[in-house]
Amino acid sequence: MQSTHSYRQFPVIRIQGYDTAAATDRDSILRQFSRLCTGRTKTVITVECYPGVRQEDLLELLSELNLTEIIHSDDLALPPETIDARIEHDLTDEDPVFGIMTTRRLEEFFPPENLAQARRKIDILMSGIVLVYGVGASLVCRGDLLVVADITRWEIQLRYRRGLSNWHAARTDLPKNKKYKRGYFAEWRWADRVKDRLLPEMDFYLDMTAEHAFSMVTGEAYRAALGQVSQQPFRMVPYFDPGVWGGDWMKNHFNLPENGSNYAWSFDGVPEENSLLLDFGGKLVQTPALNLVHSHPRNLLGERVHGRFGAEFPIRFDMLDTINGQNLSLQVHPLTEYIQQNFNMHYTQDESYYLLDVSGNNPCVYLGLKTGADPDAMVQALENAQKGIAPFPVENFVNRIPVKKHDHVLIPAGTVHCSGADTMVLEISATPYLFTFKLWDWGRLDLDGTPRPIHLKHGAANIQWDRNTEWVKHNIINQITLIHSDRRGTVERTGLHEREFLDTFRVSTTDSIPIRRNGSVHVMNLVEGGSAMLVSTAGQFAPFALHYAETCIIPEAAGAYSLQALDGEPVKAVIACVRN
Repeated sequence: MQSTHSYRQFPVIRIQGYDTAAATDRDSILRQFSRLCTGRTKTVITVECYPGVRQEDLLELLSELNLTEIIHSDDLALPPETIDARIEHDLTDEDPVFGIMTTRRLEEFFPPENLAQARRKIDILMSGIVLVYGVGASLVCRGDLLVVADITRWEIQLRYRRGLSNWHAARTDLPKNKKYKRGYFAEWRWADRVKDRLLPEMDFYLDMTAEHAFSMVTGEAYRAALGQVSQQPFRMVPYFDPGVWGGDWMKNHFNLPENGSNYAWSFDGVPEENSLLLDFGGKLVQTPALNLVHSHPRNLLGERVHGRFGAEFPIRFDMLDTINGQNLSLQVHPLTEYIQQNFNMHYTQDESYYLLDVSGNNPCVYLGLKTGADPDAMVQALENAQKGIAPFPVENFVNRIPVKKHDHVLIPAGTVHCSGADTMVLEISATPYLFTFKLWDWGRLDLDGTPRPIHLKHGAANIQWDRNTEWVKHNIINQITLIHSDRRGTVERTGLHEREFLDTFRVSTTDSIPIRRNGSVHVMNLVEGGSAMLVSTAGQFAPFALHYAETCIIPEAAGAYSLQALDGEPVKAVIACVRN
């Protein structure tokens, strides 16, 4: 096995020029506020909280400032039952997983008369320190000091599992998947719109990801940090999660902590979910990577890609580990028109499986339909399986394709698929990662002992029945074309399918080989070799080290670069970009 204990679970991004801008202890943070309040007759501190932030910790901290007045913006919102009713259309009752991307804004849940009353309460005070805090605090007033209290998406999900309720929800006992659904389709969308408005003008950024702890940095330093990151290669903080089908490859290769189970997923290249760990003179501030996407989309994506996708990051890398595990659920992703019409999403989850590793005697993927498979018979068999009448006879309907290390399997939306046991998959896909329609889950329960959701109605509506055995072999298995070869190495195009907007390339070298830019952000994973360096052609960024199986993002603004092997060791990297 390739040694990968050099894999960095907490990659740090060193920020230049702001070594004294951050504070990571309570006393230093309080001194900052006290100093800025000194000499003022009256100071209004507004702290806009992202849903999921522990507001009680915030109040406990800032109460030490001897506050004259405290206004909790959550108390100004509509009653929880009213909010639940207003977002019912977006969340829907049809499915525990899928909803409709909301177009609502946070302002809709705060009656103007409540906000006006709070402002009058502030205005009549002649002196002292006023704290306005909570979700929607900035709707009351900007304040003399504006603070954004933020938290990473992964930490919110962990808190859901530990019992955290959604913001201002009447139902506080929802199962974790429904909490996540409300966050994903509704709360995070409102909160992101507010945060995007505040980041350019805030005085301080307050990281509240760690429970009962704070890291604060000045708004100026935070904005400069994101500007720096948008012009250099960087890694995000990965996270790992167990699953009923998971394996032990990542646990062994990445030296992950024992979790009493397995690790099924790794998210190492998903800005919607991952975070950045910013280092200001040795003091660390964690922040959602999505803040970078929203604040510097042109630098990050490139003009061409930004013009097509706006402030969305369209590429996703993650890992699926079934080594000594089980098959994934048999599934299909929606066609573009289906996801647009039903879920208010602009594009769908086309994807591919790059085989980072395999084990055992029969590693495989299930892909496409067997030639001659009858659609009505297959749907009936899936319905019978869902009702518990009989297991789904997958071998009668779906191709079982043997795979080996470094194979690349393309999966345009509408293709029935799943990875089999004993595969370690680098999944390269478009970003709408939530929309997986499970057709059959091999009759098993989830880790919590409950049945995993099956989405047969959605799935059957999207299966492309003409993607049979011959089509699969000729169109989506190892569609590899040699682009360039010389003494420095080779560049191969490995996909994707013509229906997919991504291109993928595999670069191999024992020396140093230039990487061609095409006006798009690059996402890269080192799929062979212990480590390699990314070197800027024009010296725009410091040499950047990438270790085996790590994913990094190279913004378009980082410019031309090369992949450099170390000490002649052969290395391979897979790169994804948005095709011209």
